[in-house]
Amino acid sequence: MSRRRRFKGRDVHGILLLAKPSGITSNDALQQVKRIYNAAKAGHTGALDPLATGMLPICLGEATKFSQFLLDADKRYQVTAKLGERTNTSDADGTIISTRPLTFTEPQLQQALMSFRGGSLQVPSMFSALKHQGKPLYEYAREGIEIEREARPITVYELNVLEFSGDKLVLDIHCSKGTYIRTIIDDLGEMLGCGAHVTQLHRSQVASYPAERMLTIEQLQAIFERCKAEGRPPREELDPLLLPMDTAVDSLPEVNMSAVVASYVTQGQAVQVAQVPASGFVRMTVGDEREFIGVGEIDDDGKVAPRRLVRIGSDESDDE
Repeated sequence: MSRRRRFKGRDVHGILLLAKPSGITSNDALQQVKRIYNAAKAGHTGALDPLATGMLPICLGEATKFSQFLLDADKRYQVTAKLGERTNTSDADGTIISTRPLTFTEPQLQQALMSFRGGSLQVPSMFSALKHQGKPLYEYAREGIEIEREARPITVYELNVLEFSGDKLVLDIHCSKGTYIRTIIDDLGEMLGCGAHVTQLHRSQVASYPAERMLTIEQLQAIFERCKAEGRPPREELDPLLLPMDTAVDSLPEVNMSAVVASYVTQGQAVQVAQVPASGFVRMTVGDEREFIGVGEIDDDGKVAPRRLVRIGSDESDDE
């Protein structure tokens, strides 16, 4: 009996700004996008809780090599908190563990918020996706096991009140990577003596990506179905929606090199290039067209050493 060939999808490269809906995991959203694009390879750049909505950059193909730079990028959130109730997960999906009256004044709220601005150390929630011995913390939490967590440095660049009425508080927060918004809300609630938890969380920005370029799963699915109904490959309309993969590393300094020098880089060799930074990662481009070939790092000899190279072959797969 012949074995059926396993279809692996097609080679497609770029970054989609997905508007993640509430109620599904980031991995569920990723798999739906991967299926619509019929992509051979895909990955997201920083999970959002099922409760959360908003910008979830999805890297396809060779763009997955640069996802770490988006994981490390700053983020902006709008969070709605319910004051007076604390839950065991610090969000609305958890169980209420205490109910207390609101006795603070608005000036006291503003004073409390000041303590979260700038740099600080934050202890991640037990209901985070951080791993301990290969297992997410939230799995331990669901088993009633408390794991000691180290405080991690974070920076809150901006924290502004958008609305404060009754027991509802809406904040806009611009922060560094690794910042847990629900931990901020839980800590704020304890500081105010009333308790608090997240009821809505929306990520409005990752790095400098424009919010207007976000697309919903429903929009992508509609494009896919229309193209199929018209007898056209969905890639004709889906692929132009992708942002170039080098947008993930826009913040890195550019090192432009000739095609001859680039040929050594693509073979894994460090090269000498004029006017490079003293250290750190760089975005490597070639020629006047500034073709992106990957990310390099300045080594101890001041040379550009390749770290992540773009390797794109011919696309021979068909849409299904």
